[in-house]
Amino acid sequence: MMQLLRRFYSGLILILSGILFSSMAFSQSLIKDSAVWIPDQYNGTYKNPVINADYSDPDVVRVGRDYYLTSSSFEDIPGLPILHSYDLVNWQIIGHALLQQPPFDHFNTPRHGEGVWAPAIRYYHDAFYLYYPDPDYGIYLTKAINPSGPWSKPILVYAGKGIIDPCPLLDEDGQMYLVHAFAGSRAGIKSIIAINKLNKEGTKVIDDGLIVYDGHELDPTIEGPKLYKHHGYYYIFAPAGGVTTGWQLVLRSKNIYGPYERKVVMAQGKSVVNGPHQGAWVNTITGEDWFIHFQDKGPYGRVVHLEPMIWKNDWPIIGADNDGSGIGEPVTTYHKPNVQKNYPVINPQETDEFNASTLGLQWQWMANAQPTWYYMNQGKGSVRLYASTSPEWTKNLWQTPNVLLQKFPDDEFIATTKLTFTPNPKNETEKTGLVIMGLSYADIAVRSKKDGLFLVYGNCKNADKGNIENEHVITKLDSSTIYLRVKVNVGAKCTFYYSIDGINFTDTGEEFQAEPGRWIGAKVGLFSTKSEQSNDSGYEDIDWFRIHKIF
Repeated sequence: MMQLLRRFYSGLILILSGILFSSMAFSQSLIKDSAVWIPDQYNGTYKNPVINADYSDPDVVRVGRDYYLTSSSFEDIPGLPILHSYDLVNWQIIGHALLQQPPFDHFNTPRHGEGVWAPAIRYYHDAFYLYYPDPDYGIYLTKAINPSGPWSKPILVYAGKGIIDPCPLLDEDGQMYLVHAFAGSRAGIKSIIAINKLNKEGTKVIDDGLIVYDGHELDPTIEGPKLYKHHGYYYIFAPAGGVTTGWQLVLRSKNIYGPYERKVVMAQGKSVVNGPHQGAWVNTITGEDWFIHFQDKGPYGRVVHLEPMIWKNDWPIIGADNDGSGIGEPVTTYHKPNVQKNYPVINPQETDEFNASTLGLQWQWMANAQPTWYYMNQGKGSVRLYASTSPEWTKNLWQTPNVLLQKFPDDEFIATTKLTFTPNPKNETEKTGLVIMGLSYADIAVRSKKDGLFLVYGNCKNADKGNIENEHVITKLDSSTIYLRVKVNVGAKCTFYYSIDGINFTDTGEEFQAEPGRWIGAKVGLFSTKSEQSNDSGYEDIDWFRIHKIF
């Protein structure tokens, strides 16, 4: 009997393993066929960027076999995204460290370009420490045991205007330090790097600090420093020369306060990757060294690249040093990091079927979210966006807080959504639809009027300057359910479409050139607004929002 049971369970395990393998293979096939950008080449190599989306100022930490990445999030909430990977190539969003941004009253309305600038994530004392700067208030710290959350309430570690881009270092003697830069727009000075001491808990700066490097002559606009210790040297990895045109600099010294030697370790060279800099050095469990950094791609934002890194004479070389100069340049393709295993191909989330109890982790609002903005209708597998009243001073969507957006996932893609609009018959100012958001924006939407529902196209040039949106009617609608689509072509040229049946789509005849936001790329998403207050709100039910390839 025991032998029969063993045979039965052995057979069952083989069957289940086969099912699991087939399921994984099918899942990988779906990703390969449907994902708009796949850095993993399925042959042991990858192509850059490893994240072709706007994760500005990335920083990475390895804990065991796991890698965790965070990035700037500026005014968008939830902020400080946390992404996870096993191999530095395949990434997925697992949470956010900042669910509401302080000071709360200030960030309850859009504050484009403010908020979270370049953060740093480290693992000390069995916990994740995440330092982030707000250029108008100072440097904050939030901590977590589990990187997917919850994260602690941010505390102000170093108050001051224009103090940016912090990174901690826990030295061998237990002393903690904090390196940082200065924002000229707030501090009245830039192109310098300073170091302060922290208390042993890392929760407070305890001295006045010291400037350790002045980049005015050789490295203007040096910023975004990361502080490491290796082979007895203190290293400051820092970008210089400007976001779109600069280089990656490394400083080293035997004394944390200097003097520091300098060396350019990566530049554009003959590659097509402009301004390759600002990121994080990280290693694998097998001893390989790698560097994660961003490239500014205009309306697409700051996308994430992965570069090989080696050490020579205690100086790092990042990228491919084709001419032997000791200055690397970005690679287009390369072998994947040696992490001893093959892991599934995954990408940061894009499509959302709205079947869960919360919004997908790819979504962000343009201000601190309010509970009356949306409702997850799990019974119907949809999200309901209420037509919230815009503040009195609002002139366009750029100034409207309840706009739900996600990053562009590639240079070209299609976004389609199915929505049903149920307006409040007593309010004729309600509007709901699909938007491409940036300094200028465009939308295709349904507007409620006295004599019915109308499909409209809106365009607002220089929205950041307070201009009013231009809107014209495309057609009157006989149905409250409609499919809206935007096609983003290379160069971020956008065309909007609509459909009644979800099969046959009509081109609106308008082409819109997407533009970046303030320090971020253009975004795509949804909105539901009204300009006049009423005692109830209409709403749109979003059945799904899908991102797919252009075939």
